[in-house]
Amino acid sequence: MEEIKAKVASALASKLEEPDFSHCFLLEIKISARGKVEVFLDSDTGVDFNICRQISRFLEEFLDQGKWLGDAYTLEVSSPGATRPLVLPRQYAKHVGRRLVLSMPDGSMRKGVLKAVESDQIVLEAEEEVADGKRKRIQILEEIWAFRQIKEAIVEITF
Repeated sequence: MEEIKAKVASALASKLEEPDFSHCFLLEIKISARGKVEVFLDSDTGVDFNICRQISRFLEEFLDQGKWLGDAYTLEVSSPGATRPLVLPRQYAKHVGRRLVLSMPDGSMRKGVLKAVESDQIVLEAEEEVADGKRKRIQILEEIWAFRQIKEAIVEITF
């Protein structure tokens, strides 16, 4: 299956260089033993149905020509969805101004508003409760986290 994944990834890399798709990038390819192929794409501007449909048709033709999965396979092309973690630094930029939940390698969690994204780090505005005599008050902190320090980042859904 790894060989097929590599072939699909290579074909997609060429397709995503085309002007109509240059804002898109590959996140993950999953291929099950039962022939289910799942392709997760993201974009700097958002992945819409039309993009997924065009990529799906392209991959269907590619897989049919290669016959690596035979004639009986299922293909799904989609965006990662709101609950999936951010895995590439490129994904963060479109979420500036939104709340993130960061899981750190030591098991701790940080929450805050994503304020900025730089080449190798993010700026998170977090609230911290601090003692002020017998009372507690909220202090706003600006934290800088290198991407290598973040185990997982999830956009917090608020209504």
